[in-house]
Amino acid sequence: MKRYIATVLISVLASMSAWAIMENDGGCQNLQNFFRNVEGYGRVGYSVGGTAPMGMPAEIRKLNKFILQPNVAFGADLIKPTSKHWGVLAGIHFENKAMHIDATVKNYHMQVTQDGQSMEGVFSGKNDSHAFQWTFTVPIQAVYKFNDKWKLKFGPYFSYVTSCGFDGFAYDGYIRVNDPTGAKMLLGNKDDDRGNYDFKDEIRKVQWGMGVGVDYFFARRFGIYADINWGLSGFFKSSFKTLDQTLYPIYGTIGIAYKFK
Repeated sequence: MKRYIATVLISVLASMSAWAIMENDGGCQNLQNFFRNVEGYGRVGYSVGGTAPMGMPAEIRKLNKFILQPNVAFGADLIKPTSKHWGVLAGIHFENKAMHIDATVKNYHMQVTQDGQSMEGVFSGKNDSHAFQWTFTVPIQAVYKFNDKWKLKFGPYFSYVTSCGFDGFAYDGYIRVNDPTGAKMLLGNKDDDRGNYDFKDEIRKVQWGMGVGVDYFFARRFGIYADINWGLSGFFKSSFKTLDQTLYPIYGTIGIAYKFK
């Protein structure tokens, strides 16, 4: 994985280098000039968000709990100015995207295991879900610099998931096996009579999406930043059909930025 990320970053920088050299034939001198004004940044932040469908489906009636998770994010970015206001950003981020929610649902398609027995159908009751993923993320973004303090960033990102999970339990309700008119199986709120599930093996290892963010530097080297990253590839593999809706990781991050150069 490290080799893959390094290859991506080197390719991006090599492409920008080649462009600079082709623009002005000067060999090594142009290459030195290219890297002379590259800016380096370090970032530490905290993310809030969730793995959710596009829009709130009718089957989810109420959000009972939203529990904050230890969603730390660390990053290093390089920005190459291409004009007075525009530039290109490439980076490597290591981040955790996790959520823990409890929701009331009705006729929500699920597959659960109760006391060793697996059943699939539509569930009505309460659902406790926990999802997380640690990822290496490579953003490749356009940067617009308003002035020495403000920058706007936007563009795609690509992530590789190093560890992940999606599990929970359905409780205080019932599941209609196979379809809404199937056999009614009650699910309680104790360990042996609730419906448990674990979809860890169905999570995509490679994901992508779009990001937008803003940097504000209140001092020469120190600033704050805010980013929003919206997954577009889906959280689960395309072959996973247990949940009717496609889920996407959608997270916002705020943090501190430090300018190295």
